[in-house]
Amino acid sequence: MEHLLKMKIKTKDEIVLRVLEKMDQRSLVGQKKYGATMMGEIKDQVKDLNRFLIDVQEELMDALLYIEAAKTCLQEEIEEAALKQFKNFDLNYLDEQERRMDIIGQNGNDGIHYDK
Repeated sequence: MEHLLKMKIKTKDEIVLRVLEKMDQRSLVGQKKYGATMMGEIKDQVKDLNRFLIDVQEELMDALLYIEAAKTCLQEEIEEAALKQFKNFDLNYLDEQERRMDIIGQNGNDGIHYDK
């Protein structure tokens, strides 16, 4: 345990550093909430291997729910963005293109000379 207190973080990866900071903060929250460290729970026989596995299983089930909720939010955001883009689409542009094609057709251009 003593060596961990003196451990120096050597990575320069900002993502890793952010995760380590979050893990540290999460550990403090857990210690405050439960009044013990995980190692304390093992030494005091508050939890055994089975209880830790149940905790992991419950956390993973929660994670699946969070993923599904996030997917729902993402889908709603995509739909809102598409609707906003459609509302901003200039329908006059389509009318203008249609009129242009009518004029081309009136001038006898049937498009046969274009490669397929």
